[in-house]
Amino acid sequence: MHRDATGRGETRIGDGAARALPAESRGENVLAGAEPILEVRDLVKHFPLTQGIVLKRQVGAVKAVDGVSFTLGRGETLGLVGESGCGKSTVAKLVTHLEKPTSGEIRYKGEDITGLSGKALKAVRRNIQMVFQDPYTSLNPRMTVGDIIGEPYDIHPEVAPKGDRRRRVRELLEVVGLNPEYINRYPHQFSGGQRQRIGIARGLALRPEVIVADEPVSALDVSVQAQVVNLMERLQDEFDLSYIFIAHDLSVVRHISDRVGVMYLGRIVEIGSESEIYEHPTHPYTQALLSAVPVPDPVAGEARTRIVLEGDVPSPADPPSGCHFRTRCWKAQQRCVVEDPALVVPEGFEHVAGPARHPSACHFAGELPSGDGE
Repeated sequence: MHRDATGRGETRIGDGAARALPAESRGENVLAGAEPILEVRDLVKHFPLTQGIVLKRQVGAVKAVDGVSFTLGRGETLGLVGESGCGKSTVAKLVTHLEKPTSGEIRYKGEDITGLSGKALKAVRRNIQMVFQDPYTSLNPRMTVGDIIGEPYDIHPEVAPKGDRRRRVRELLEVVGLNPEYINRYPHQFSGGQRQRIGIARGLALRPEVIVADEPVSALDVSVQAQVVNLMERLQDEFDLSYIFIAHDLSVVRHISDRVGVMYLGRIVEIGSESEIYEHPTHPYTQALLSAVPVPDPVAGEARTRIVLEGDVPSPADPPSGCHFRTRCWKAQQRCVVEDPALVVPEGFEHVAGPARHPSACHFAGELPSGDGE
């Protein structure tokens, strides 16, 4: 991502375009001039709840993902944020086919890949790779770094002939900032940040077009987080990658993302460009999240109104009727109980140009009064 004079990411190599246009509905807009590479439509994943030992019967379901839709453009980074248990990681597993969806559709370059299996799925997986959250458990401790990074070549031998694999592994180590001479070392001989670099190198081995990064920096120190995020930005330009970047840290997501989707209880409740979400949020949940972000300026921090949500997050096995957020929302009314809000541009902003004109799943969506939550 290239920064302009203001320090904000405005253009990318090769597209010559500005950042995302204002989204119209369902979060389908991508970077201006960028073609969609991945489309997710009404994605649902319910895990059954059963009773009995011998004769099991289903008594309910955990609605981990409950109708998620978004589009990822080529060369774009889509950030997904939300509380623990909101379904972010499940979305990552569904996109990479580590889990099968209950319903919905995943399209890669216009082709429906939801029901693929066998050789067809193997071919698609080569182009959609994943970087896992924990660099300590995602690497096999009994394998050398060379074997870990080179393992994708065993699964996809057409990518690299056997005699060329070791050279490619050494090149990947150098690309992610590690000494190629480390090829014979084991994971326990590396720090957390170095292990995550190894995981990124493994993800790059097959030259994918999409990388799903599931909280890749949450287990790292703050200084190391910055190094890994900067590395991922550089690799994105170098290899023309598209990212789905999942994280808890809102500041990290803002730094790397072109667009941001906010998830709550299995659904995306607001989606828009980085500036739209962080500077002009219209959904109460997004506003509450942003009000909790620490501010480096003590004066500004004291002047800001903190939004404290009451109650606990409802169980995904028994979500509230209507709007899932209504049990904790200060704007909730009777309409919220009976009517499920769609993820669309709010009525009050449909005919108004400006950054507040982006999809928000709230019947009473609107910006906070000036000074509140800022």
